[in-house]
Amino acid sequence: MKIVVILFSLAIFISCFSKKAKTWVALGDSITYLNEHKDETGNRITKGYMTRVEERLHNIHYFNQGHNGWTAIQIATEIDHLGLVKADLYTVFLGTNDWWAGKPLGTLDDYKNNTGNATVNGAFRTIVNKLRSLNENAKIVLITPMQRGDFVQVGNPHNNAYGSYKKKNGQTLEQFADAVKVIGDYEHFSVVDLYHNPDLAIQHLVKYKRLKNPQTGIYQNYAYPSYTDIPFNPGADDYPYPLDAIDMTYDGLHPSDKGFALIADLLVKVFKEK
Repeated sequence: MKIVVILFSLAIFISCFSKKAKTWVALGDSITYLNEHKDETGNRITKGYMTRVEERLHNIHYFNQGHNGWTAIQIATEIDHLGLVKADLYTVFLGTNDWWAGKPLGTLDDYKNNTGNATVNGAFRTIVNKLRSLNENAKIVLITPMQRGDFVQVGNPHNNAYGSYKKKNGQTLEQFADAVKVIGDYEHFSVVDLYHNPDLAIQHLVKYKRLKNPQTGIYQNYAYPSYTDIPFNPGADDYPYPLDAIDMTYDGLHPSDKGFALIADLLVKVFKEK
């Protein structure tokens, strides 16, 4: 009888102090999507940020809602058809594709007034409204876009884009990152600001870009900002980011293992907050 009482008491003690299991929906673009599609990186990554968080916070279990190449506006437009589920935690990691696609950013008034999905600010309101409808008590965390170097897709160099050192459609990527921060401040959400993190500054995204010297035709390794003035011919040139060039990203845009580890560190800190 004493043994039964002791075991029962022990069970109560463990249940009181064990961490409650939590579900996490990670909503994002290719940076989130790649967590489950490492083969599409040329196996240049071993695990994404969600896997890394789950490995450290064993009570959290994620659902990957990363949509390769999608904008926040596209996510908002399709929000009711994505199969989003009720969760304890939601992260929203979007904006870089909106910038590259030249989508209008809009203003905080678009968010406040729920003006629809014509602007990125309005699209974020649609997204937040959906998440709140699923669980009004959920913790919502916004993640700003990262800075971008010159992106060249592994396996398809014809898919490439210049970095965030230049405007696209008259807008800077920093404006999109700042808009996410302003929405976070307005809603009192936690914000993980990757854009302004010094470890993710553009000069740390790749060690170099390997390009032909325009004068000699001989391949050279150009660090930022030198590589921004050297042309790349995707039909004739070698892939410009050999394995040794990988730093915080493996292709100028998408995080490497090193980059994903940093993002996971930041999210673990936020998730541990009361």
